[in-house]
Amino acid sequence: MMAWPLPTASPRNGASAQMQWQAIVDFDGTISEKDTTDCVLARFAEPGWEAIEEDWVAGRIGSRECMERQVALLRAAPDVFDSFVESFAIDWGFAFFVRVCQRHGVPVTVVSDGLDRTIHAVLRRAGLAGLPVIANHLEPVGADRWRLTSPHAARDGSCISGTCKCSVARSLGRPATILVGDGRSDFCLAERADIVFAKNGLIAHCDQAGVEYRPFSRLAEAAPILDDMLTGVVPAAASHHIKDLING
Repeated sequence: MMAWPLPTASPRNGASAQMQWQAIVDFDGTISEKDTTDCVLARFAEPGWEAIEEDWVAGRIGSRECMERQVALLRAAPDVFDSFVESFAIDWGFAFFVRVCQRHGVPVTVVSDGLDRTIHAVLRRAGLAGLPVIANHLEPVGADRWRLTSPHAARDGSCISGTCKCSVARSLGRPATILVGDGRSDFCLAERADIVFAKNGLIAHCDQAGVEYRPFSRLAEAAPILDDMLTGVVPAAASHHIKDLING
């Protein structure tokens, strides 16, 4: 496999090559072992949430509308909800992936079209509470009802997701994005990111869209590959845009 080194010279903007990168990591099915939102709905939602899910799968509604309607069906006291979601396991390799990024000065942001309350609880239990999380906001209303808001939706209405990952990537400010994901909420950003690590449904999308990616099943597989990229070995499949970035 052809490869080329990351240069030691500073790029045009005066920052080191590594300082140009940011990592965006999906949560449900990527960091978490299961889709935690589906687990929450299966445990606490009144009947009807699956029919709403079917409308989303069929493309009749966007994920934002889907989630808002499903969350309105939740019935759980906050302490019961929190106790349940704290039990969710994560891919143990995520901590390794985070350490690799930190060693190279690459900030990691968890960006999800899921529920922020769940994500914070799971990461806190895993000892990763310091990571920034961008997701839909879940808040209790009364004794056992819940409301969802989407502070990171696309303002221009161009994206029907609750969290527009493309908008988030732009707002984070670094010119080169590493995406790690597994599903539909990652499709749009995968077509714009500079490095893509994909699993599950995101693999099929990348194949269909002609997007270059690195497949993985566990994050412990992705971490050493990224380490090689950032320490001097970039895969030959990298795009010309990546070459331009690392060559300054």
